[in-house]
Amino acid sequence: MTEAAPTVAGGSLTVLIALGSNLLVAIAKTVASVITGSASMVAETAHSWADFGNEIFLLVADRRSTKTRDSSHPLGYGREAYVWSMIAAFGIFSAGAIVSISHGIQQLIQPENATNFGVAYLVLAVSFLLEGFSFAQAFRQARRGGIDRGTSTGFYALTSSNATLRAVFAEDAAALVGLAIAFVGILLHQLTALAVFDSIGSILVGVLLGGVAIVLIDRNRRFLIGEMPDARLRNEVLRRLLDQPEVDRVTYLHLEFVGPGKVFLVASVDIVGDDTETHVAYSLRRIERRLTTNEHIQEALLSLSTPDEASLDPDHP
Repeated sequence: MTEAAPTVAGGSLTVLIALGSNLLVAIAKTVASVITGSASMVAETAHSWADFGNEIFLLVADRRSTKTRDSSHPLGYGREAYVWSMIAAFGIFSAGAIVSISHGIQQLIQPENATNFGVAYLVLAVSFLLEGFSFAQAFRQARRGGIDRGTSTGFYALTSSNATLRAVFAEDAAALVGLAIAFVGILLHQLTALAVFDSIGSILVGVLLGGVAIVLIDRNRRFLIGEMPDARLRNEVLRRLLDQPEVDRVTYLHLEFVGPGKVFLVASVDIVGDDTETHVAYSLRRIERRLTTNEHIQEALLSLSTPDEASLDPDHP
């Protein structure tokens, strides 16, 4: 299967780098926002503290989603990743977007002139370097996944079952864009002496965060209610089934993500020959065990096809 299951070490490293970067950036922006009084800097401060809090939720998601399955959770705990990632996305929306937009509107109504612009520019530059370092780690991880799946880096990050990678990738990308918006808003404020540009920068940062949060919430929602893999992955599994020596044909195949890089497989197959019911049952269980040796297949459940059911062909989906 082409979508790699994220390792705890690899996923946690990406989140830990983002966590450390966001903490340093949040502290620096807090100091700068107090010194300068810039609305855009206040928005960026809220953004970074929201991201820092979200990374904690993502660490929880990484750890809890890799717990070994048990009798109470026979399909494992993989969907925990989507629950905690959704909580993190709500954090972006509430602590980031709402605060930034409301502060920007407040500054439009009662504008305050910013000072010490050099401090703001210095903090923005340092923040850009730290956020860029964090984004580079997420980008590398997404790029490897995109190459394995034959898709672009951005598309892989958006559609991957790896919820923590998607969150860090989106948050860091939004952070870099947000820093650019803040820079333009502060620069125009300095050049024109009009605080309105700074306020608009704050609002735009909030709108950006709101858009990212909505996308992340929707993606996690889809995986929680049962996202199916794409056609390429489905055909790969279908070929794997047809490669089993006992399987003559496959008439039904259902795949559903139950966690990052993990699927639940349900299929109807026609067994070679015309053996007794007992031998057929043993054959089905044997195929199921063989399929679940693949790290991406969390559970496989096979049943018998009826003669009138049409066969599935991976070359003619």
